[in-house]
Amino acid sequence: MSDSRDDIAFMRLALAEAEEAARLGEVPIGAVVVDQGEVIGTGYNLRETLQDPTLHAEIVALRRAAQNRRSWRLTGATLYVTIEPCPMCAGALVLARITRLVYGAADPRAGAVDSLWDIVRDERLNHRVEVTSGVLAEEAAALLQSFFRTRRGG
Repeated sequence: MSDSRDDIAFMRLALAEAEEAARLGEVPIGAVVVDQGEVIGTGYNLRETLQDPTLHAEIVALRRAAQNRRSWRLTGATLYVTIEPCPMCAGALVLARITRLVYGAADPRAGAVDSLWDIVRDERLNHRVEVTSGVLAEEAAALLQSFFRTRRGG
């Protein structure tokens, strides 16, 4: 279990990933996978860049972590992401056996952890994920709001 200082430090890394996505014109969401205090995978949205609907930040980070670990099983790892995961990403966390999820801002339109569904803690599934929410939520939300305000020309 990480303490809150670790959560903030790793969320700052996820925010840096989100900022990189924004520089590319991608929706600014970033993710970092950490195992025993070491970053083993990072990612940001690449849907527009690579025209792939599955390339959310979490998926990119999970893929890199699995490659680095040489296993799809990411038991013991924590995923930090700037916004609450969608249904696809929440499902991927369960399938990857992520132990813990830490996210920033809630997503009332598509959140599948707390807002609309609770996929990662659904007892009908074969794995459940421990969740910490709201870490640097204001910063994560501000990054998204700024990105969309700029895109709308305001």
